[in-house]
Amino acid sequence: MSRIAKAPVDLPAGVTATIAADAVTIKGAKGSLSLSLSSGVSVVQTEKKLQIKFSEAGLTRMRAGATRAHLANMVRGVTRGYEKKLELVGVGFRAQLQGKNLNLTLGFSHPVNVAIPEGISIETPTQTEIVVKGIDRQKVGQVAAEIRGIRPPEPYKGKGVRYANEQITLKEGKKK
Repeated sequence: MSRIAKAPVDLPAGVTATIAADAVTIKGAKGSLSLSLSSGVSVVQTEKKLQIKFSEAGLTRMRAGATRAHLANMVRGVTRGYEKKLELVGVGFRAQLQGKNLNLTLGFSHPVNVAIPEGISIETPTQTEIVVKGIDRQKVGQVAAEIRGIRPPEPYKGKGVRYANEQITLKEGKKK
């Protein structure tokens, strides 16, 4: 039996779970998230806990563990939310919000506009910091990765968009 899937998911106060035949919806103070269940995996609610039920055959063990992890991430998302911080390193690199777009100046000959998707909020506390927030862990990470992918840190000077506290190993430059 999957060790991860055996552990129940606790539902804190203010969080409710609605279980249908093929989906689970978690509602909390920050919003609601839904997860579709794969075949062979089901969810049972007992008191304030969600338990994963599955058969031992084939891939269902793996799917059960993933389902349990997704449910735990959803519960954390609707209670506390997720956030990723990005830093801009480089002369003249800056970020600013313009309505539903994030305007980035990253040393290209043109500014880069990034549309902010639904369910995600972006803040710029300073010109060189970007904070991506939301309740869906996957969506927050994807948006942060797409912003970082516009200008990833280069290996010689470390200029570019990086995650906060990310360690960039710099290469030694050309020797004369």
